[in-house]
Amino acid sequence: MGEIRVAVVDDDRGIVRILEEILKGDQAISLTGTGYNGKEALHIIRDKDPDVMLMDLIMPGMDGIQVMETVCKELPPERRPAFIIISAVGQGSIAEDAFDLGASYYLMKPFDNDIILRRVRQAYHSRTRSRSGNLPKEKERIVHDGVLEDQVTRLIHELGVPAHIKGHQYLRNAIVIVVKCPETINSITKVLYPEIARMNHTTPSRVERSIRHAIETAWDRGRSDVFYEIFGNTIRQNKGKPTNSEFIALIADNLRLKYKIHR
Repeated sequence: MGEIRVAVVDDDRGIVRILEEILKGDQAISLTGTGYNGKEALHIIRDKDPDVMLMDLIMPGMDGIQVMETVCKELPPERRPAFIIISAVGQGSIAEDAFDLGASYYLMKPFDNDIILRRVRQAYHSRTRSRSGNLPKEKERIVHDGVLEDQVTRLIHELGVPAHIKGHQYLRNAIVIVVKCPETINSITKVLYPEIARMNHTTPSRVERSIRHAIETAWDRGRSDVFYEIFGNTIRQNKGKPTNSEFIALIADNLRLKYKIHR
C-alpha cells in the first residue's frame, strides 16, 4: 500500500475513473475512496482521513466550496486533507475562494496525468511539513494553473505572437514553467527545451526554433507601446530582438511580481 492516501470526488463518473487509473499507476499512492457529490466527499474525509482530496467544485447538492467550508468548521487543521481542485471553471473569484479555504492547487480540465501525480506528491509533502511545523509562518500564495495560463496567453497575444504558430504554444509552456520554477531559465537548453519537447511530443531543437520564430514575429509585427508597458526600458528596438531566454524571463518576472509569487 502507498504512503499517500488519496480520495477522488467528482460528479462526472468518467473523470473519477480516469483519476482512479492515474493514481493506481503510482505505487506511492493508495486510493482510499471515491465519491460523486459533496456529501460523499464529507463522508470520505470524516471516515477515511485521506491525506489528499482531488475534488471538483461544481457538484449537485453541496459544491466543493461548501465542502471545504464545512471541513474548516468541523475539523482541526491536522485532520484536514490537502485539497486539489480539478475544475472546468476557470473564473478567478472562484479560485480565490478555494485558495482562501486552504486549497493547495487548482487545476483545469482537461488535465495532464503527470501533473496530477506531481501535485498530489507536492500537496502531501506540504501537508506533512505543516504538521511537523516546518512551514514558514506566512503561507505562500499559489496561483492556479488555469489563471496563470490565461494571463500568459493574454500577454503574448498583446505582444503580437500569432496564436496559430507552434511557437505560441511552446512559448506559453516555457513562461508557465519559469514562473513556477525560475531556476529553469538558467538551464534553458538542458532542462527547459527538453521538458517542453516532452510535453508536446517534439524535439528540443524544434522548440527552440519555434520560440525564436514567435519572438521575431512579435518583435517585427507587434506594438512597441505594449512591449514598453510590459518590459519598460529593459528592451528597446535599437538593441535588437531579445533572446529566447530574455523574452521568457522578463514575462515570467512580470507575472511573478503581479501575483507576488516567491519560490
